[in-house]
Amino acid sequence: MNLNGHILRRGLAEGRLALLASLRSRQEMFGTAVFVAAFIIGLSFVRDQTVDGTGVAAATASLPGVLGMAVVFVGVLSTAMVLATEREDGTLLRAKALPDGMAVYLVGKVVFAAALVLTTVALLVLPGLFLFDGLAAGLATGWPLLLGVLLLGMVASIPAGTVLGSMFDNPRLVNGIGMIPVMGLTMISGVFYPITALPGWVQAIAQAFPIYWIGLGLRSAVLPDSMLSAEIGESWRHLEMVGVLGAWSVAGLALAPWLLRRMARRVSGSNVEKARQKAMQRV
Repeated sequence: MNLNGHILRRGLAEGRLALLASLRSRQEMFGTAVFVAAFIIGLSFVRDQTVDGTGVAAATASLPGVLGMAVVFVGVLSTAMVLATEREDGTLLRAKALPDGMAVYLVGKVVFAAALVLTTVALLVLPGLFLFDGLAAGLATGWPLLLGVLLLGMVASIPAGTVLGSMFDNPRLVNGIGMIPVMGLTMISGVFYPITALPGWVQAIAQAFPIYWIGLGLRSAVLPDSMLSAEIGESWRHLEMVGVLGAWSVAGLALAPWLLRRMARRVSGSNVEKARQKAMQRV
């Protein structure tokens, strides 16, 4: 028990240091700012429009899907990018050499990704409270459900980022090849338009992955029941949401540590040096 507590404390410290380093990085902060500003400005263009037959502001109806996309993008892609980068620059090799280093490393990465997800969500929600009609009223009663869905969504997404990161030894491949399936799933998961407008077989594919269910859960937290007409079965389907996200969480938490240990065994000083030489040539 003491050992687990020691690992947790060290992991929390590692995650805090990683978050502070990210906050000090102009490139990372610029990327986050562009992501947030693009969606806030885009939604502002439709702030005076309403969803037909509901009276709900179009921007407010769209924001939960954007939040769900942010959870998956940061949880999956950012985690995968960090793992691929740190395998290349030797950080993973150094963690491997320390006592309980891999366990501490994994906890630190989960803490870092969770903090990054919550920061991004906060940057999207706070301006929305003032810009988008109905959002404040929805959050006043729905915030416990919203936090619960965010927590479950992060648990489902961050281990998936670990799995994706273990598949590539080059962060550019993660940003290129890894982006394709995530973007594809985003397009069919009801983020930008109701999923009920898509063919049945496309809906079935979307429902097998977390992004649709995270968006659905977030919509149920902040939107009135009048929006159910745009949902499959005209229901928020909370039990199904918990079931699918729970299944992804269990699978990811079981698979991610094994893959991370396997990835660490394949990292050596010579591999890191080769990766550093390739990186210098790309520059």
